[in-house]
Amino acid sequence: MNESVKKPETLLKVENLKVYFDVGKSGAMPWSAKRVLKAVDGVSFELKQGETLGIVGESGCGKSTLARAVINMIPAESGRVMWLGDDEQVGKDLLSISKKETRQIRSQMQMIFQDPLASLNPRMTIGQIIAEPLQTHYPKTPKEEVINRVKQTMVKVGLLPNQINRYPHEFSGGQCQRIGIARALILEPKLIICDEPVSALDVSIQAQVINLLMKLQKEMGLSLIFIAHDLSVVKHISTRIMVLYLGNVAEVSPAKELYERPRHPYTQALISAVPIPDPFVEKSKEVIELTGDLPSPLNPPSGCVFRTRCPKATETCANQKPPLEAREGDEDDHLAACFFSD
Repeated sequence: MNESVKKPETLLKVENLKVYFDVGKSGAMPWSAKRVLKAVDGVSFELKQGETLGIVGESGCGKSTLARAVINMIPAESGRVMWLGDDEQVGKDLLSISKKETRQIRSQMQMIFQDPLASLNPRMTIGQIIAEPLQTHYPKTPKEEVINRVKQTMVKVGLLPNQINRYPHEFSGGQCQRIGIARALILEPKLIICDEPVSALDVSIQAQVINLLMKLQKEMGLSLIFIAHDLSVVKHISTRIMVLYLGNVAEVSPAKELYERPRHPYTQALISAVPIPDPFVEKSKEVIELTGDLPSPLNPPSGCVFRTRCPKATETCANQKPPLEAREGDEDDHLAACFFSD
């Protein structure tokens, strides 16, 4: 008896999202040209229920800006962010709905921030910090139920319930990040955006936090967007990985496929820089060094934005922007934006 396997439904669909910032004029004269910073320049992706999308790239490539624009924390220039499906009849475009509707959907998406201590109010106990989203979205929740929910969530993330009245400064960095995770989980959301949640932690603590997120994802059916600048960090947790460069998608692929067969020269350079535990292999491996610095998003290169640092760049790269597409022999879900990808 053949039973059809039900594919995970699309939770989030982002289409051609652009985030531009007006940074003033290039000179003091009234006729001076306006300068526009293109932080995110036409990014599209989908996120399935229960999936983890890793987003990687150098500092300044638009990772955090993209995340904040997706949940409408900062305004987007154009594009669509469809929540719970891509059909107008079913889903909702988060960039065009009312404030009331935004508030309702916000309870289903939460964020975990990079600096675990700075993201916590030092004047509030951790019980108050974890309870804040619940009291904001459901202010009529009885106090006793709030306390019980807080304690249950603390246990989920590895904190002791008797620590509920302590303050953030009494905890280590790893424990503070667990508090941030508990705050994000209290509403039992469908999506959590992790904005470099382990970059400020020691390596051993990073592994603990990543394993905790994977455990919680399995137990609660969470979808995650996991942002990092280090490919070695996202390898363990991600279902798929999207590589950003100067606000553009360079490559997106299933995680295993990306590491085994990177197509884009930028992805190849990033992967070659990932340390290998074996000292003999590490010493003999070839590292692809990128020349020059990341161009300014105020004045991005024409055509392919990576061409000024790419060893394969030609005149074609300067005149045309490469489409994000699959190459012959690749799976449909392995896409690279390069005319000469391997």
